[in-house]
Amino acid sequence: MDYQTPRGTYDILPDEIGKWHEIEEIIRRTCQRYRYNEIRTPYFESTEVFAREGDSSDMVNKEMYTFNMGDGSFTLRPEGTAGAIRAFDQHKLYGAMEMPAKFYYMGPMFRHEKPQKGRQRQFTQFGIEAIGCKSPELDAETIALGIDVIRQLGIRQIKVCINTLGDEVSRRSYREALKEYFRPYVDELCEDCHRRYRQNPLRILDCKVDADHPAILNAPKLADYLTQESKDYFARVLRCLDDLGIPYEIDDRLVRGLDYYTDTVYEVISTSPNSGAQATVFGGGRYDNLVSYFGGPEMSGIGFGMGLERLIMLAEEEGHVFRPERPLDCYMIGLGQVGSTPLVLGQKLRELGYSVEVNYIERSLKSQFKSTDRLGARYIFIIGEEEVASKTVNLKNTADKSQITIGWDEIPDVMKKLEEK
Repeated sequence: MDYQTPRGTYDILPDEIGKWHEIEEIIRRTCQRYRYNEIRTPYFESTEVFAREGDSSDMVNKEMYTFNMGDGSFTLRPEGTAGAIRAFDQHKLYGAMEMPAKFYYMGPMFRHEKPQKGRQRQFTQFGIEAIGCKSPELDAETIALGIDVIRQLGIRQIKVCINTLGDEVSRRSYREALKEYFRPYVDELCEDCHRRYRQNPLRILDCKVDADHPAILNAPKLADYLTQESKDYFARVLRCLDDLGIPYEIDDRLVRGLDYYTDTVYEVISTSPNSGAQATVFGGGRYDNLVSYFGGPEMSGIGFGMGLERLIMLAEEEGHVFRPERPLDCYMIGLGQVGSTPLVLGQKLRELGYSVEVNYIERSLKSQFKSTDRLGARYIFIIGEEEVASKTVNLKNTADKSQITIGWDEIPDVMKKLEEK
């Protein structure tokens, strides 16, 4: 049988893994500068962690991989925020960490959606969460962190779209207004919008099927229902972005895809002509009720998610050249009956910090030299039967083509001198 990867999944092969290593290194280095600490949560959680009562998002209603095991229902994580907040509450980190508690995570997420360019059913997400502080300055910092990461990959063709969903009083008034407004039109909208109308009419504004329907285009604006406190908060966020020199566009139809967002929401969009429909580089927003939902105190948080598959695609489209993996340091050539000597000497070189490849196949010197060329070895150690008898090795420096014969015990000192040249 010809086995293939499941639809919406993929293999990362050795000649591609260097891209991932580079991005992961950039993310870790950047998060350290902003003082975000890594957190790792399970790949699956109790279904209730994601499927909160009344949630109208497509993710919860159509895209989750859920299975029953024993007496419980479990779900492969479709996003990272809920698991991070669950861990924050379970381990009572609100009493053990300086606030805001700052986390970042990287790892696979799972959503059953139509696979397309830059979007898979198993995808890798980088995300951050800053919990325990409600601050416009912190909102702006999260946007700055995300832009910092993507700029290090040469991604320049972007725009920041931002909106406010307001506080609970604002959203309650707006939901009631939308409920009344959409009542005559709901039968004209898609089936998902029927559900959204019942659960959360704000989500109708995010409909991709009926985005150009006159009822959606002419819907009441959230800005008209904001409390003065919400308006002032959002104005401070925008001033912070101005002070940071980050341009933005206010998008009053931006509501994001998850129901837990409050106040500030944002998406950073690729403006590259090649990005197509999958143009969002990263997006997120503030949430005021998640910590208490999982049993913790009343605390606000903010975070974003960034898909690494799409990040790689956009970086390459804008001309970023991913650096190659570190070249091979040493190749051990064995000729004749040399037993384990190449292995033993190679192991000593590894203990000195060098990467080493040992030839284990009986083949000619010419064939082995072809391997050293393909692998780009910096140093070649040639060991034959005479060398084993005399406890020596022929060492070739491929940079200057020089070759010397040295004793086994001389290897550390000779390698140190070669590296100092």
